[in-house]
Amino acid sequence: MDVLIVPGFELSPTLDLDATLTNLGPEVASIRSQAASGAAVVSICVGAFLVAEAGLLGGREATTSWLFADRFARRYTDVRLRPESLVVTDRGVTTTAAFSAMYDFALQFIREHDGPRVARSTARIALVDDARSTQAPYVDSGLIPTLGREFSLRVKRWLDQNLDARYDLSTLAQEFHVSTRTMLRRFGGEAGETPLAYLQRARVRRARHLLESTDRTIAGIAADVGYRDPGTFSGIFARHTGRRPSEYRAMFQRRCDHHGSTRRTET
Repeated sequence: MDVLIVPGFELSPTLDLDATLTNLGPEVASIRSQAASGAAVVSICVGAFLVAEAGLLGGREATTSWLFADRFARRYTDVRLRPESLVVTDRGVTTTAAFSAMYDFALQFIREHDGPRVARSTARIALVDDARSTQAPYVDSGLIPTLGREFSLRVKRWLDQNLDARYDLSTLAQEFHVSTRTMLRRFGGEAGETPLAYLQRARVRRARHLLESTDRTIAGIAADVGYRDPGTFSGIFARHTGRRPSEYRAMFQRRCDHHGSTRRTET
């Protein structure tokens, strides 16, 4: 079977996406034609936009770079987007997250055709992490565009400044002189989630930074971001990142000792 690899293209939060995709019309037509001829389609990163433009993702599950997932979901409402996933294959069409996710696709392909032992050996030889299952640990919501979302942006800023405070919807609504119902409606309409869901993500984002850059205990970090129970914090952190706090620290923290060498910090 022929395999068509669809690369990404230059995309930024301020780029005129409609004009860009119009200019890429010949490429989109080629993707559609080759898929109709029986080629399996694999997109890299925002190449998923081109595959969707070709009409190949309607009713299918898909993924793309977390940075543009919200934009993708608003544009292609008939696609069942799985923004946390690294690789998604649905009925012969495969989409991947950011460009490095092609390594994950390659390992998945090897695993399916030659077994897990060969996949593990390949990963070791290629210096690739074969344990990745989600792009959640890499998401930095501060980089996601917030144009046209002034109310939710102000609420988010307030929540960011009060991460360690007990969450209370009534108190939050009073702070912005609206009812709790209006708070949920306006914030949800702009942000696509509840204030509590955002707060949990913001707390996890702050905890990730502390795990990466400090030697504070996990219990101490939990308290810093508003969780008195380390077990509750650990569960929420794992749900958002796919890893327990200690696992995340072991994976991402690198500190230099007095001799300038790199070491892992033990927890």
